[in-house]
Amino acid sequence: MGKLKTIKITEETYAKLAEVAGELQVRLRRPVSLNEAMKYLLEHKRKRKGAKISDLAGSWDMSEEEWSEIKTSLAEAWKRWKPPETEL
Repeated sequence: MGKLKTIKITEETYAKLAEVAGELQVRLRRPVSLNEAMKYLLEHKRKRKGAKISDLAGSWDMSEEEWSEIKTSLAEAWKRWKPPETEL
């Protein structure tokens, strides 16, 4: 381990960081320190800069009922949509 530094954070930030560490512990099935949670957040942010909408494909687990509602809603919206009038 390298040199250690002390930082000040609010109780709210500490609680959120502890929550991230807890989520990582569940996912990784091992203890996760707050330091590791901060590293994860920093790396995750760096990776997200080049993120594409297609990265989210398959990340939403929806039921057939939800999908049916979405399709119905879209169909109704397209029926009402009119192209904007343009002036020539």
